[in-house]
Amino acid sequence: MSMFVLIVGGGKVGSHLASLLMSEGYRVKVVEVRRDHIQSLKDDLPADIIVAGDGTDPDVLESSGIRQANVVAAVTGADETNLVVASLARFEFGVPRTIGRVNNPKNAWLYNPTMGVDVSLSQADLMAHLIAEEMSLGDMMTLMKLMRGQFSLVQEKVHPESAVTNKPISTLKLPDQCVLVAVIRKGTLLLPKGETVLQEADEVLALVKSTELTEFNALLARAQ
Repeated sequence: MSMFVLIVGGGKVGSHLASLLMSEGYRVKVVEVRRDHIQSLKDDLPADIIVAGDGTDPDVLESSGIRQANVVAAVTGADETNLVVASLARFEFGVPRTIGRVNNPKNAWLYNPTMGVDVSLSQADLMAHLIAEEMSLGDMMTLMKLMRGQFSLVQEKVHPESAVTNKPISTLKLPDQCVLVAVIRKGTLLLPKGETVLQEADEVLALVKSTELTEFNALLARAQ
């Protein structure tokens, strides 16, 4: 049976997310309380996946099938609502995975496992990452954190004077908890193999245990 995702918040974000997930074969339901948004949803989505009601009401969540949900995504335009929904999903209904939309960056610190949030999505953070990527001079950038921060997907540029420059990946002394995911070279994505030779200005994507990020960064940085 396909994964079931319950989305709370039927605005533009929730509607678009539902459409994307449905196109990928996921089972989806969208909970929305505002009448005008419900009507808009009916124009874009099948009527049987739309639930009219308050997503902070446990009874509404129960009737929406939250106990069968693999993921709950709280994407309303109100941070307090998203936090309540995530907390209910995790602590009241035991949903395995919760995602919360951050509207006000000042509230981002509240979106943490203690509040029942596994992953927080902030438009401001995403914009900052995009800006930082364009302005990057080779500093390591964290693209995503996994396993509640235990691992990071990072992007790092190979320094021309790095100890790994012009050497095959098979010869590198990578940290124990590190896997190279991809190498981006002049706009082309390469899948790393043992014989792949790293070149200066290559962008390396790696999955690294957070405690080993400094070691990984030093490996690709300028040799001391």
